[in-house]
Amino acid sequence: MYLIRRTYTVKPGEARKAASLISAIGKAYEEAGTRSESRVYFNSGTTPGEKNTVVMEWVDDSLQTPYRSGRTPVEGLEDIGPQLRGLTLDSTIEFWELMTDDKLL
Repeated sequence: MYLIRRTYTVKPGEARKAASLISAIGKAYEEAGTRSESRVYFNSGTTPGEKNTVVMEWVDDSLQTPYRSGRTPVEGLEDIGPQLRGLTLDSTIEFWELMTDDKLL
């Protein structure tokens, strides 16, 4: 079981808009059945921490390439992707293995 966390650095003042787009992307992947429910959080400067940052994270049973055969296409992203790219300065992705009962020593 894995936690996948994607962090976006966005243009100043655009965190809430970017978070809205990223949330829509997460919902589209979930509706297509290719990803579990995701959680999106952001900081536009109203809370302590890194400003102009948006994070999306989700849990998956395994790490799989998005280029795998048999993967269900995700529809509805044609307009969202370009909008998000226009707001994004950088992004990173992290992969964390979750501790589960079967992994306990």
